[in-house]
Amino acid sequence: MAAILCENCSGQYHYTQVNQPLEISCMLLPIMLGKVFLDFFMLQVKQKNVKVSFMGYFCVSLALLDFTLLMSISFIFCFEDFALWGVRFTKYHICLFTQIISLTYGILHYPVYLVAGLDYYMTIAQTSQFPKRGQRLLYVFAVVVIWISGFFCILKGTSIYEELEIQNRFSPYQCPLSASVQSYSVSCAVVLLTGTALLACRKEVTTMLLSVRVASFASQPVLLFSYVSNNNSTCFKWQLLTRLLICFLGTWAPFVLLQIIILFLGARIPAYMEMNVPWLYFVNSFLIAVAYWCRCHDVELTEEMWSTDPFVSWKFCFMPFNNENTEPADKPGAVIVIC
Repeated sequence: MAAILCENCSGQYHYTQVNQPLEISCMLLPIMLGKVFLDFFMLQVKQKNVKVSFMGYFCVSLALLDFTLLMSISFIFCFEDFALWGVRFTKYHICLFTQIISLTYGILHYPVYLVAGLDYYMTIAQTSQFPKRGQRLLYVFAVVVIWISGFFCILKGTSIYEELEIQNRFSPYQCPLSASVQSYSVSCAVVLLTGTALLACRKEVTTMLLSVRVASFASQPVLLFSYVSNNNSTCFKWQLLTRLLICFLGTWAPFVLLQIIILFLGARIPAYMEMNVPWLYFVNSFLIAVAYWCRCHDVELTEEMWSTDPFVSWKFCFMPFNNENTEPADKPGAVIVIC
């Protein structure tokens, strides 16, 4: 768009427009490099022996798409002005590609979290760690459909095309990138629900934290929480909510705090940065906690059941810890929530 508008410009004006996007590309290049590094770092450090899920496949696809965008803008940045398959690429396409990716990422939060939530709700009680090939193909198919639908909505949307054209026409020296309303609303919902649950269980959380002890399990330090088991259904769900909160915040508390700061400051992060692998795994843990809470009575206490989350161990939210390799607890029952 902006690149086409430059074809009828004078040589001096064309030179100015080429130089100005150089600053934009210099900013986008290290930002995307850092994001791609963070994406693959999270994929590398996560636990490997976890059950496959839709969110796992989507995180891999997001990392690959970010890597493709990084390679594309790097190639354009190095060769500056070239033609490929009859299409002329200039520095302005760095901004254009990033705008398209940003708009696409911005509309995918709701469908991705909806599919992931339904996936966990239906499969959270499954004890098989290795699903059938049909289930894996279904995950791949769902990921492909979501990406194709997202790009189709952006590229075929007349209003979106006109908006990009107006932005590039009246802001030739800038690269306006939109923030995602969906990501903002999801962040608000997660913080609000977590805060409400924490406020409702503040006494139980305080009591459990005060009873914490450090124990040794498999030569690794773990946190041991004493509790008194209760067979009442309502009390069980209330205790479970407390343990789920401690598990979730024990891993993602810094991320929750970061979301609170961003919301408080009203900072709007471009959509191509908002959707990243760490953010997806953060929402993934939240969705798993909700699924455990909703289907707590359907959960079977087997070892295969707990390999669901790559970063949070939910096992001892349900099972009392009883192992001879640990120190004795203060009370007959004890539960490990962080390990």
